Amino acid sequence: MAMTKTRMTVEEFFDAVADIPERAQLIDGVMVVDEPRFRHQDVVGGIYSALRAWTLGGDGRGQASLPLDVILDPHNVYGPDVLWFADEFRIDPDGYQQSLPDLAVEVRSPSAWHLDVGKKRETYEHFGLPELWLVHTVACDVRVLRRSRPGAPSFDVETKVAYDEVLTSPQLPGFELPLREVFRL
Repeated sequence: MAMTKTRMTVEEFFDAVADIPERAQLIDGVMVVDEPRFRHQDVVGGIYSALRAWTLGGDGRGQASLPLDVILDPHNVYGPDVLWFADEFRIDPDGYQQSLPDLAVEVRSPSAWHLDVGKKRETYEHFGLPELWLVHTVACDVRVLRRSRPGAPSFDVETKVAYDEVLTSPQLPGFELPLREVFRL
């Protein structure tokens, strides 16, 4: 008799992660557990700190966050390393996020990077994420994927920001982050 492998649902995922201390995500029905290391967390902290400082610098700049569970569909719960919501009223302060942020940041972790640049990138694009930063902690650069206009069907603008350059975004007027400040070599 052939056995059929079933994918885990969001409900099963949240029941399962209640018993594990590490961060986990549900990617296409498969639970992925990845405990970040220092370099990863240091880079996440640098990006989050800069983004949070920018949001606090004026009205109408949205809200930045460290990882939150974002429910995409019945088989996908992602936890981007840093998130930014243009409208802070879309954030559920006490529950799981039911909508994508306007910016998701994925920082390289050796065991999960292939998912960030592969399946997760494709899924973010499919669900309409406006902008994705893929941060490579070894190459010390950021691959920026964005849509040229709201509602564009795919990431149609791609740039790479190098270690000695400044990271900006059209969504974040006045935000500038010299990558030298993030990647402490």
